[in-house]
Amino acid sequence: MCTSLGYKDAAGNAYFGRTLELTMDLPYQIVHFPAGFETTSEIPDHPSLKFSARYAVLAVTMPDRMPTAAAPTTIADLKVLEGLNDQGLTFSLLSYPAAGGKQKAFDVTQAVLSASDLGAWALGQFASVAEVKAALADQPVMLQPLGLLGGVESPFHYVVHDASGAAAVIEFDHGLMTVYDNPVGVMTNGPKFDWHLTNLDNYTFLSNVDKPSATFGSYKAVQPDSGIATAGLPSSNTSVGRFVRAAYYAQFTEKAASPDLAVQTLAHVMNNFDRPRGATIDYPEAGGGHMEVKGLESSGSEPYATEFTCWTSLSDLDRKLFFVRDYRSLNFTCFDLAALAGATVPTVIPLQKLAGGANDATDMLKGAPRN
Repeated sequence: MCTSLGYKDAAGNAYFGRTLELTMDLPYQIVHFPAGFETTSEIPDHPSLKFSARYAVLAVTMPDRMPTAAAPTTIADLKVLEGLNDQGLTFSLLSYPAAGGKQKAFDVTQAVLSASDLGAWALGQFASVAEVKAALADQPVMLQPLGLLGGVESPFHYVVHDASGAAAVIEFDHGLMTVYDNPVGVMTNGPKFDWHLTNLDNYTFLSNVDKPSATFGSYKAVQPDSGIATAGLPSSNTSVGRFVRAAYYAQFTEKAASPDLAVQTLAHVMNNFDRPRGATIDYPEAGGGHMEVKGLESSGSEPYATEFTCWTSLSDLDRKLFFVRDYRSLNFTCFDLAALAGATVPTVIPLQKLAGGANDATDMLKGAPRN
């Protein structure tokens, strides 16, 4: 469903990448929320929680309801799934079906933050993971039934990274919120985050050093090429397998010598988690679970569901650059938060407008010198 990981270059600068997988295309919107943008978070039977963004935010968003002719969606309906603010803090929403469950009651006189607004709140208000953690100690957050998902209660956990390389996971398990420091900088989906860390204890043998030969009796076996070091990695696209693979690539991938090379390197890393349609399929009668959006169930005539990488994003936390590529694109599109400084109103671009194939250099080749 989703894979996220942090990466550092040779100078220690931090970067972040994530993929999002579903069985359908959704109306994702790229939004720039300027500093000063006001958000109101509503929880029934509680006072509204209003906050004004201290920092500008670039985000991939989704509307929290289906538009109608009488009530089209507005900027207030767009909820942050992934984003970067102008201080180098990132926020990511990742699927976690076990998040639901009865939460403790909060004082009805207390303003409570809806989990759907957690991204706007964190990115708009804070510059670091430490600040987010400190604020969450005093700010109650409530899971809410989501009409787009058939009424399930915010089936997600949330990941924040900052420019120092610090990372944390905000997790609701059966209604109980826990905030974990993330020492590996990696997250996928269920089970719980601390389970994933314990599972890494089973992979202490992993190394990026190939062992190209071995002796069996009097026979010396020799590998025909390189790459045997990855033989111990889980090969499945389950959340458990992807977590281990993400931890491996975050740990062992070469630390790039420059920021531009670092972004390219991170793109190569994230390609390991890119899923084409049909690579794995699930028939409904087999009981496979997927996150379905009401009214936008898996499209097509196939009698099965297939998860695919709807989009991949990369964040350069030092230079405040955000890159995104959807399923129909071969190349990433870049947004520079610093260049958007000074904006006073939000701006929106549908993600599908950024889709594109390869650059065509045929004419350039036609005009090249002939030997």
